[in-house]
Formats: sequence, C-alpha cells, structure tokens
Amino acid sequence: MTLRWIAAACVVLAWLLLCGWAWRGVRRRRSQALAARQDLDAPAAQDDMLVAYASQTGYAEALAAQTADALRAGGLTVRVTPLGQLDAARLASYRRVLFIASTYGEGDPPDAAAAFAGQVMQSGARPAAPAAGASLPHRETPTTLAGLQYAVLALGDSDYAHFCGFGHRLDDWLHAQGAAPLFDLVEVDDGDPAALRHWQHHLGLLAGRSDLPDWQAPAYESWRLARRELLNPGSQGGPCYLLTLTPPDAATPAWQAGDIAEVGPRQMRGGPLMAHREYSIASLPADGTLQLLVRQMRAADGGLGLGSGWLTHIAQTGDEIALRVRGNRNFHAPQDGRPLILVGNGTGLAGLRALIKARRMAGHRRNWLVFGERNAAHDGFCRDEIEAWHRDGTLARVDTVYSRDQAERRYVQHCLLEQAERVKAWVDDGAAIYVCGSLQGMAGGVDAALRQMLGDDPLQTMLHDGRYRRDVY
Repeated sequence: MTLRWIAAACVVLAWLLLCGWAWRGVRRRRSQALAARQDLDAPAAQDDMLVAYASQTGYAEALAAQTADALRAGGLTVRVTPLGQLDAARLASYRRVLFIASTYGEGDPPDAAAAFAGQVMQSGARPAAPAAGASLPHRETPTTLAGLQYAVLALGDSDYAHFCGFGHRLDDWLHAQGAAPLFDLVEVDDGDPAALRHWQHHLGLLAGRSDLPDWQAPAYESWRLARRELLNPGSQGGPCYLLTLTPPDAATPAWQAGDIAEVGPRQMRGGPLMAHREYSIASLPADGTLQLLVRQMRAADGGLGLGSGWLTHIAQTGDEIALRVRGNRNFHAPQDGRPLILVGNGTGLAGLRALIKARRMAGHRRNWLVFGERNAAHDGFCRDEIEAWHRDGTLARVDTVYSRDQAERRYVQHCLLEQAERVKAWVDDGAAIYVCGSLQGMAGGVDAALRQMLGDDPLQTMLHDGRYRRDVY
C-alpha cells in the first residue's frame, strides 16, 4: 500500500511539475508576444523596414529571420513580426514592408494569419480574380496604404491547385490598397533554393550589398567564355557586351526562353567564388551556346561591379565561368500563337531576344518589339538581327526609342502611349505583354502607361491570366 501511495504521489508531483513548466512556457510566449507588439507599436523611423511572416510550420518564420539578417548586414533597421499582429494602421506606419507568406491547404492562410486575412484583408479587399477572359467590375481603388512599398515571398507547393494562393491574395490586396511593389512577387515551390536565391538577389539590392553570402550556394557547372563582343562603342552609357559561353564537355544543357543564368563571379582570375549574380539568357539551346548581354557597371569610386566586372573585364576568352541555369517559368513564352508585345530597354533585350527566337522556331509571327536605349548611332543592340527578323515577318512591328536623340527625353512608355489604340487592339485580340529590363524607371513607367491605356483592373486580370509578365531587375 505504501508503495502505491508513493507511486501516486510521484505521478501527481510529475503532473504538477509539467503543468508548472507549461504555464511558464505560456507566460514566456505571452511576454515575448507582448514585447514584440510593443516594439511594433513603437514609432517607426522613416527608413525602418518591417518583415512580416505568415507561417504554418515555422518555415516562413525562419526565412523571415534570415531575410532580416540579410537586410541588417546592409546597415538597415529591421523589425520582424507575425502577420497576425498587424492591422492596416500598423502597416501604414511603415514605408517598406517585406511579406513572407505560406499557403495552407487549398489556398488558405496559415492559422496564425487567419484573423488578418478575415478582418484586415476583407476591409476593402479586391474581389477574387475572374475566370480567364472575364473583366473585373470598375470601381475606385482604395488608397489606405498609399505610400507603402512592399514585396511578397510566396511559399507553396505546385502539387496543389491553388499554388501560392495566399501569397497571391496578399499581393492583390496590397496592390488594391494603393501600395507599390518594390519588385515582383517571388514564388517558392516546395522550398526551391533557386527561387530563394532570387529573393536574396533582391535583398542584396535593397541592402546595397553585393557580397551577401548565398543561403545555399548554387551547384555550378563549368562553362567557358568563348567570345566577348562590345555592342556599343562610343556610347554615353557603360559598355555593353554580348558574351558567348560554351557548355561543359559532353554536356547538353537544356533551358527555355525566359530562363536565368546564375553566375558565380570572382574578384580575380582563379580567386574564390563570390555571391551569385543573375542574367537573362539571350539564346536558345538550339544555338549551341549560351549568350548574355551584360553592361559593365562601375561604383562611384570607379571600381568595377562584381558580376559585370568579372564577365566583361577580368575573365578572358577561354576562362572557365561558374554558371547554373535557373528556370523562370513566369517568363516562358506562351505555348500558343497569341500575339506578343515585347517591351524592354538596355540589356533587357536579352530576355526578349530569346523569346523572339522561340517564337520564330514555333512559327508564331505576330510579335511586336518596343525597345529603348540612349542613342541610335551607338546603342542599336543586335540591330542587324532585329531588322532581318522584321523583314522576314518574325517581327510584325518594331519600334525603337532612343532617349537622348531629341531635346526632351523619350522612353518606351511614351511610345506605348502614342500607340495606345494599336496596343488596345492587340490586347483585344488576346495579346500577351512581356516586359524585360530595368525595374527603376522603365518597368514602372511601362506599368503606369499600360494602366492608363487599359485600366487598372483589366491589367490586373491580365496579370492573373499570365498575359502580363515581367522580368525586371
């Protein structure tokens, strides 16, 4: 009997200790949540950035911490918070917010973000995207978050029908509230490391750091620099080169128009690899070589850019180049023969050139190229090739815009506005619009021009339907 009582007492004591431990854990988490909320409610400085995450398993939370660390490495002040602790007023107090959003089940938000999705996003949220070909009803766009700049890292699994569904809903809602994207939404399929490196690429630009280490280094192959051709001698801009690379011996690499080359640069020949750089591929596997358009960049002190310096100056013909091809399905060519409007500037011609080559091989000939650079006399990249494509009907129309050839600066967006009726007619015929080139200036200007011509909601519908695609940097 005594042993039974002792055993029972031990069980009760263990239970009490467990309850005490659990209660202390609850109090600790409540204390941490309260401290985080107090920190969130503290006045934000103008340059403070907020990283908000919606996590079901903890993966988004871990990526939020890594994102914040990367930004802090560039000297930025960053706060991190669960999405569930935010409301519109707290969001509006920040100038820049990065969202890392998991999707749970069939397009649902994670449990901890359900309140935000159900309460905050439903107040003035954009209706769900209509079926392909349908139009959204006209309405005034709310501007409760006007002035906010944001980006979304959407986590999901393409085995589900509503891939990255909550991330897309969040992106739509932010846009509908008047917020402006820092860069296009990045989709991550089942933890795809290539997509995460693309997110890191943007973080490096935000942080002003070109040397941030990759969270997971690419598995490079050893390509070889076969040729480097200067395309714009005498240009007012930086020298731009067409680089031709040959694949590893006995390798038959495969990629599609729109895909990206990740390059591991070196600061000197034979030096260690540095953080990767991304370049749009300008050729097709059928060409037998991989080609890039790279502008040589220099810092204020005259120093060469890390990636462009390696490819355009340090590496010599015959040198090995560490390179990995990354799929970029958001910029792949349409599978059908619908009309295609291709808009870009500078080295953005690389991605457009590959798309034109793909359309030519497929026999799809209703293509319209709108391309901008500085001066016609020096910056007609691939001019002979483009003119030949125009003559043989691969390109139904070509408009080139040279910004410095007249007193008032003129860019590709001005050309589109001047051709507004023609643009609308092509879109009415089912055309897709692909934009490639600089994020600052060109991409924003083109987006504003298209919204002016076509309307905000119709363009958003085109985005949902995959008829408006961008590869901008």
